Amino acid sequence: MMPMTVAEIAEAVHGSIAGADGRGAADEAVATSVFSDSRQLTRGSVFVAIAGERVDGHDFVAGAAAKGAVAALVEHEVAGADGIAQIVVSDTVKALGLLARHNIDKRRALGSDFSIIGITGSVGKTTTKDLLNSLLSKLAPTVAPVGSFNNDIGLPLTALKVGAGTRFFIAEMGANHVGEIAGLTRIAPPDLAVVLKVGVAHLGEFGSVERIAQAKSEIVRGLVPNGVAVLNAGDQRVAAMQSLASGKVLWFGLGDDNAGNDNKVDGSGMVRCADVKVDDLDHPEFTLVLPDGARSDVTLGISGAHNVINALAASTVAHYFGMSAEAIAEGLADVRRISPHRMAISTVDHDGATFTLIDDSFNANPDSTRAGLDGLAAWHSEENDEANANAGADADEKEERPYRIAVLGVMLELGDDEQRLHAQIGQYAAGLGLDEIVAVGSEGGRHFDALAQALAQGAEQANKQDDTHVVVRWVHNVDEADREVCRSAREHRQTVVLLKGSHVSGLSSLADRWADTQKNKK
Repeated sequence: MMPMTVAEIAEAVHGSIAGADGRGAADEAVATSVFSDSRQLTRGSVFVAIAGERVDGHDFVAGAAAKGAVAALVEHEVAGADGIAQIVVSDTVKALGLLARHNIDKRRALGSDFSIIGITGSVGKTTTKDLLNSLLSKLAPTVAPVGSFNNDIGLPLTALKVGAGTRFFIAEMGANHVGEIAGLTRIAPPDLAVVLKVGVAHLGEFGSVERIAQAKSEIVRGLVPNGVAVLNAGDQRVAAMQSLASGKVLWFGLGDDNAGNDNKVDGSGMVRCADVKVDDLDHPEFTLVLPDGARSDVTLGISGAHNVINALAASTVAHYFGMSAEAIAEGLADVRRISPHRMAISTVDHDGATFTLIDDSFNANPDSTRAGLDGLAAWHSEENDEANANAGADADEKEERPYRIAVLGVMLELGDDEQRLHAQIGQYAAGLGLDEIVAVGSEGGRHFDALAQALAQGAEQANKQDDTHVVVRWVHNVDEADREVCRSAREHRQTVVLLKGSHVSGLSSLADRWADTQKNKK
């Protein structure tokens, strides 16, 4: 954060300083950090008191001074909060945004090189952010959000980490409604805007895919004058956003993909890939091809073929800032861990069972769920198919194929079509030749349980139509899912499990439970 006095903060957020003690210290006390979680406060912090559904931050203002906080943004003066300046505003979330914009403006006013890279898309935002953070950090000091800090609270909190020495700020921008990304660009106007994909995530909130495209396009409209749009040539709705760009357009895409439409993408100026394949642990391998013809072989440190397009997006930005193909390839290979619950691979030893876990449980929509299922289906498949072909009819020499279990929670915000979309995912999963599908509902929520039932019924329908033999289980809580997975894993020596579902499905808590089991064994 750029250092600011309490008086400067009050002016930036259009607030008033309450109490004689606060007014007296306003010109002297200097803030150097901002937090909305009182547990993170340190000396020189500003505490933003946000009234949430379960917790009201105003209840923690009195204790903020003891942790060294110099000021608190509040919506009403808190009695008994001595030793801390209270800046009273009408809305602390809006005030947080104003303060973040002031911090960005102060950084730009220094005149030294500083760039904001905004990233949006229905899927892949956080992974692309993680990959790009790794690449740009090799060039200069970079600020990027932790996890998915991409809303009107998370983005400004991250923007307030920008200091005098920051060269790059990666701003992840998400939305549930039209107008939200526009609001985020007013806080942090991007110099480069990356748009990954327009999918059906939050379809129930937006009402149509066209409205989703409109919302995502707000990041291009919010560019600084002559800012650079970085667009996915393989997505027709994204490619159409080139007409909104006032400055340069950079393209990325798979192979010679130019969206297959009338958007007239110049494939020769595109960052693309060639010869894509995955290894036996589902790590993508491909040749990175830059617009100047430079090439370099890449092996991603993270798994999932769907992450190739995210890597290309990150590569496009890194190349724009001067990274060579070889340096980009090295940087992409170095990223072995991304934000929690996103295609995180581990070995679990729990309740007498040992299995490989692919934890992709942070969130889910039809596009990302299909991608996760593809990764599960590809697990060790090429290696074992080749080994079995070479072994011929000698069963004793054949490599054992992993027993593949998809544990799938519900997908939310899909609108009136949600039952059919869940059934389609069940059909898709069964059609991949997996061994077992566990659809996880909720005992306390009939709606969630009905969606899980639709998913299971879709898989059963595929079994009948395609003569597949996937074991399908419909369970009503994560405890039942835990028992089913462990029972199957005890029966099959090599088992690999995918966890995929929206946050409310509770699958991330199951992943945490299994992780805690590992910690307790150490």
